[in-house]
Amino acid sequence: MSVHRTALCRGPYGGEGAQADGTDCSDSAVFEIARHGRPPLRVCPVHLGPALLMASGVLWPPEITLIGRP
Repeated sequence: MSVHRTALCRGPYGGEGAQADGTDCSDSAVFEIARHGRPPLRVCPVHLGPALLMASGVLWPPEITLIGRP
């Protein structure tokens, strides 16, 4: 799990590139959410719920993986 310790939260929307609005959280990512047609979304505990509801391409039922611990 320590491999992802340097990953930062990309929640709650999970934008990439020019669409990275809302990804300014500087907390370490603890969870990874699988998405359809997009890379997995790494989020902190605070953004886990909002990302499940608002990020694009999130699978349902969601596939969430623990990648680190705070």
